[in-house]
Order: sequence, then C-alpha cells, then structure tokens
Amino acid sequence: MPALAIALTESFADWETALLAATARTELGFTLVTATPGGAPVTSMGGLRVTPDAAVESLDPARFDGLVICGGMIWASEAAPDFGGTIRAFAASGKLVAGICAATLAIARAGVLNGAAHTSNEPGLLEKAGSAYDGQARYRHTPAAVRDGMIVTAAGTAPVSFMAEILAALGCGNAELDEYVAMFAAEHAPPAATSPESP
Repeated sequence: MPALAIALTESFADWETALLAATARTELGFTLVTATPGGAPVTSMGGLRVTPDAAVESLDPARFDGLVICGGMIWASEAAPDFGGTIRAFAASGKLVAGICAATLAIARAGVLNGAAHTSNEPGLLEKAGSAYDGQARYRHTPAAVRDGMIVTAAGTAPVSFMAEILAALGCGNAELDEYVAMFAAEHAPPAATSPESP
C-alpha cells in the first residue's frame, strides 16, 4: 500500500490534512508517518498535541510515495522552518509533493513550483518566497486544488479537493472517490428550488 509522510509544524492548521489522513489510513490502508522539524512534538491551531514519528529532515523519499505539507500561519513568518532539502529530494525522485494553504510557500521556496501549474491562498502569498519563486505565469486562481503531475497545491479552504487530487496522483482516483468528493461538495451546492405549497 502507498506510504505518505505528512509534515506538521507548530500551530499547524488541523483541518487541512485531517480528511486526507483519515481517508488514506482508514479507507485505503495507506501507511502514514507524521514528521516535524527536528522530530519535536507540535501543537495544532486547535490545541491537538502531536508526537511525530520522524523528523522532516530525515525523511527518505525511497520509503514513501509522497510528502504532504500541512499549512499554518508559521509559513508566512520568520519562524518558518526550511524543508527545502526534503522537498527537492522528493520532487527529484518523482514522488508526490503536496502543500496546502501557506505551506505552498515552503514548496515555492524550494523552487519546485516554478515549472508546475499551482495555486495557493492568493497569488501575493507566494511572493514571500522571494527570488526562489518565479512561477507566476503558472499560478491558477481557483478555489479547488491544482494537480500538475506529482505536484498538488491548494488554498486552505480546499481540503476536500486537496485530498482528492493527492489520491488521484497516487493512482486511487475512481468513481467511488468522485462520489466521496461529491458528498462533501453537496453542502455547498445551491439549495434546490421549492415550489409554493398548494392551497
């Protein structure tokens, strides 16, 4: 079964990778490894305390099918960790690299978004990556996740399509996954028109 490394930081955004982790592990039998900077415990924005399985810096792409980086406010701050070496190693190995919300900044800083279609919370956010990022022409302003080969990016408001694009990239896309995504999307569908009651 596929193996995914999910990278978390202090004050990570709980909801952004939760559906992916639960679906991949419980429904599809994926092996999931949580990793943090230095392998230190972290606490999410919602107060969830996580003791990781590994340090991000020690992740070996040969052991995984992909690296997923969870968002959080730390990525736009001076306290942002440098995952560049790990991100580049996964990308160079042809493995999935995925980032949601401000974690797209980590991928931009690693130079991996320059050659791939991608999205984020907003175009201006990725400018914080400085000279490492010159992929503006490939930016897609869309509310849903964007997949280009083995690169998946999403705004923080798109955890469902983020999950779906990751699973599709790993060969798990099918009609059942489409139905699963549609189930979550139903909440955001316009209400059905109702006819007035007959007298």
